[in-house]
Amino acid sequence: MDATGLRKDSEDFSVVLGGPLYQMVRRAHLSGDALELMRRRIMFFTLVTWLPLLVLSVLGGRAWGDAVRVPFLFDIEVHVKFLLTLPLLIVAELVVHQRMRPVVRQFLERDLIPPGSRARFDAAIAAAFRLRNSVAAEVVIIVFVFGFGLFLWPRYVALDVSTWYALPAADHWLPPAGRQLSAAGWWFVYVANPLAQFVLLRWYFRLFVWIRFLWHVRQCALSLVPTHPDRVGGLGFLSGTVAAFAPVLLAHGTILSAGIANRIFFRGATLLDFKVEIVIVVVFLLIIVLGPLLLFLPHLAAARRIGLREYGTLAQHYVREFDDKWLRGRAPTGEPLMGSADIQSLADLGNSYEIVREMRTIPFTRDTVVQLAVITLLPVTPLLLTMVSLEELLKKLLQILL
Repeated sequence: MDATGLRKDSEDFSVVLGGPLYQMVRRAHLSGDALELMRRRIMFFTLVTWLPLLVLSVLGGRAWGDAVRVPFLFDIEVHVKFLLTLPLLIVAELVVHQRMRPVVRQFLERDLIPPGSRARFDAAIAAAFRLRNSVAAEVVIIVFVFGFGLFLWPRYVALDVSTWYALPAADHWLPPAGRQLSAAGWWFVYVANPLAQFVLLRWYFRLFVWIRFLWHVRQCALSLVPTHPDRVGGLGFLSGTVAAFAPVLLAHGTILSAGIANRIFFRGATLLDFKVEIVIVVVFLLIIVLGPLLLFLPHLAAARRIGLREYGTLAQHYVREFDDKWLRGRAPTGEPLMGSADIQSLADLGNSYEIVREMRTIPFTRDTVVQLAVITLLPVTPLLLTMVSLEELLKKLLQILL
């Protein structure tokens, strides 16, 4: 513990640090103890994924021209995935680490964890650390990537036209089924794409670690204060954690928009053909980021209910005495009403009761939901130009604004 009595674990809590890949990256001098050297990691992953595809496509004559329907340089999805999505997921590691480190300490500094629940709270931190550092978890992710990933990708994600990475060949026995891979295709299917999928799925695992930690904290008795000005009993700092996941949401938006763009330009689809997929992705991401905060809804509802009862009783006693003193003639002789502290106390009590009455049982606002949805959909907005011209789009925006 430090001088304030807080455990060191509460200061170093992070869902990002730890795990075999993190240790490998550190030993390769691509990261420090606190995820420094971010640019070096981005450069490394770019050199391992995107650059070999470019070189092999050029050597194989599939980088440009009419050799295939989708040359490498015209494949929007592959460039976005390795030059934008993957770097965003790497940036997100540092953002989440820095923004979420103080969160656990806030539970203790605000005295939200009573002494009787401190042991359970410490156990929740320890359990999160064990899961985060799990070797088995990352092995499962690798197995999934090379197992289900290679099975699902060619059937539901890959374009069914001649591309820089594969030619349709229904009788070809090599995986992915139904495609004859080029040299660049082999690197893409068995190295670059699995690496990107692993990094993405690892983020889902980290979100699971965070959700599991909040579930354990939810089982603790929380000492919430209904008159806290954040209107959520002192848990307002939790809503700030969702902003840390903005780069992760933005990365998902780039994956979604790039996949749609390829199908619009190379298969004749329209943006409206994907409206269901867009809604599903946005709703799914909002649920996994904001949904865990709803675990505290019972605590907040109980704190508000008890607060209204207790502050209502306190207010009743006070206003009864105020009424008897100033309206029923029981004020001490010579005590002036003007300047009396009783008036200010009555106003303060009314403000306190109003805060309790306005206390929310959901620890985030509608604005937070809208902001996260906008961040996710931001990469999709350029695809609106496939439906209307830029001039028409600007006219409609001006009509809305003016």
